[in-house]
Amino acid sequence: MSYTPNPKRYSYNNFKRCGDSGLDLPQITLGLWHNFGGKVIKSESKKMIFRAFDRGVTHFDLANNYGPPYGSAESNFGKIISHELKKYRDEILVSTKAGYDMWPGPYGEWGSKKYITASLDQSLNRMKLDYVDIFYSHRFDPKTPLEETADALHRAVHQGKALYIGISSYSSKQTIKMNKLLKQRGIKCLIHQPSYSMINRWIEKDLLKTLKKLGIGCIAFSPLAQGMLSDKYIKKIPTTSRANENSSLSPKLITKSYKEKIINLKKIASKRNQTISQMALSWILRHQEVTSALIGARTIKQLDECLDSLNNLNFTKKELKSIDKFAKEEDINLWSASSKN
Repeated sequence: MSYTPNPKRYSYNNFKRCGDSGLDLPQITLGLWHNFGGKVIKSESKKMIFRAFDRGVTHFDLANNYGPPYGSAESNFGKIISHELKKYRDEILVSTKAGYDMWPGPYGEWGSKKYITASLDQSLNRMKLDYVDIFYSHRFDPKTPLEETADALHRAVHQGKALYIGISSYSSKQTIKMNKLLKQRGIKCLIHQPSYSMINRWIEKDLLKTLKKLGIGCIAFSPLAQGMLSDKYIKKIPTTSRANENSSLSPKLITKSYKEKIINLKKIASKRNQTISQMALSWILRHQEVTSALIGARTIKQLDECLDSLNNLNFTKKELKSIDKFAKEEDINLWSASSKN
């Protein structure tokens, strides 16, 4: 498939500075957690990457075990970045991570130097890249000294295999300590990737304040709560939804009280000429500390809907007060264990 990017892709002006670094991120980042796995990349998935780039999305987020099967999202993305997007590599930010289970045995997950070093080498090989722009510690490891994880991350930068370092799902306390350890090694923690949405607001307690104080950017993952912040579940669970697949989203979460919240949020969004999903993304990006919202999409239509949220990022005090009546915790933070230590 030949590809020529939209020459006006930077006219959307959707970039935001990441913390106190010199790096700008698009306010919407495309994540490849779901829908990009398999032995052969789907035609729709490839078109989504092209469409995102055409609309000014320069940041693509992966991890070693994205798929399924593990590693296949990186392999499929590697085929694109080494062919159709090869000449545009310097316009693109590629992120990947290591922390969750990837291969059998004691060296296949968590935060040891052995695992992190091997995982990054494997990721680079799968994506056919010399370096990634951002490399993350995907989760806090309570059984490995944080100093060892910091050493491994520093080694990645020192060897030229990563330009920047990030962390994901770390608590405020863990973030402060990791940032200090990285600074002692002559590098900076660029960005934190926590889960955050209207119905998963744990970072508002203290993490956002910590990130602002330390000058660390924030990219919120699962900003649509895996599709729960849309109207798809109001009537029934669609056959093509994650809740029906019972993978990372349990159908038990689709409760009567949840549906009532969504119906009321939909009314507020309609008055803003937005869908619930668009309002949910705009709501996240209203924070000065939040650099980017990390989305997933099954179709180009979903992708465009998310990107159109950038057309209305402003909220009145009345709107925010109304939203807060219904934007309540739904016990959906699957990654909370990492941030409790």
